[in-house]
Amino acid sequence: MNIPQPTGLPAEAGMPARKKSSFWKQVSRNRFLYMLLVPVAIYLLVFKYAPMFGEIIAFKNYRLADGIWNSPWVGFEQFEKLFASREFYVVLKNTLLLNLYHLLFAFPVPILLAILLNEVRVEWYKRTLQNLLYIPHFISWVVLGSIVIALLSPSTGFVNYLLKGFGLEPIYFMADKLWWPVSFIVSGIWKEAGFGTILYLAAMASIDPTLYEAARMDGASKLRQTWHVTLPGIRSTIAILLILQVGKMMDVGFEQVYALRNDAVTSVAEVISTFVYTRGLVNLQYSYTTALGLFQSLIALILVVSVNRIIKAMGERGLW
Repeated sequence: MNIPQPTGLPAEAGMPARKKSSFWKQVSRNRFLYMLLVPVAIYLLVFKYAPMFGEIIAFKNYRLADGIWNSPWVGFEQFEKLFASREFYVVLKNTLLLNLYHLLFAFPVPILLAILLNEVRVEWYKRTLQNLLYIPHFISWVVLGSIVIALLSPSTGFVNYLLKGFGLEPIYFMADKLWWPVSFIVSGIWKEAGFGTILYLAAMASIDPTLYEAARMDGASKLRQTWHVTLPGIRSTIAILLILQVGKMMDVGFEQVYALRNDAVTSVAEVISTFVYTRGLVNLQYSYTTALGLFQSLIALILVVSVNRIIKAMGERGLW
């Protein structure tokens, strides 16, 4: 008996076409939502991806008159000059040390502030505190740097006025190689710690209130509730922000350092961002500083991937 064979395609053969059709239907249905992504996509293409073409300068002896294409190709010569330079290792050490100090002393402060704010039950008082903590974030380092310098002035600064009141000698914080990193970290905490509480407070708002009730019924103190309920509830947020912070270990930032540094503390205040500015833009050593920027980006990528793996191995959700 001859069994007739089906003339159509197998069910599996039509799946890609159905998936493709379903995808475009979804795009058509949500076209206005996808349109909101257009400005973001344009921004990323123009300001993030297009400039990556300029990384080729790191492998050339770039001159403005010749342009990128006509400048002579030198291979890894710029990297050899970079790794043979004593200045590079001083700048690298300063960058890593300041970021390490920030990770140890500044990173936990928003967590602590968020926990304290979360315990405030008077709503108007809580909002007032939050607003006062957020204000420094919106002040530029040009202004805030001047305020910090004025506060720490050895002759007229308020901090040294207090030290004199306790019978102590005034300290020139901004010109002392020991005290400048301390001033740098403390001023950074003052500016960003309050604004950094936003994500932690949002994470705390999602914690189930019944967990606190159960902890109170078990006789847990506020400290125990914080340790066993609040911190585990925001652990994933802490992990993600830690990954992002470690990814910035090679980048201190330009504005704060440039606003606070001076010639007396160059040996501890010169970091990669300011070094790129002075050597690349001021002294026109474009290829040399592009090689430094490429090295900086590569190390940052390795750090992010490594810490993300460690965080995921510890049972937390990573960035991907």
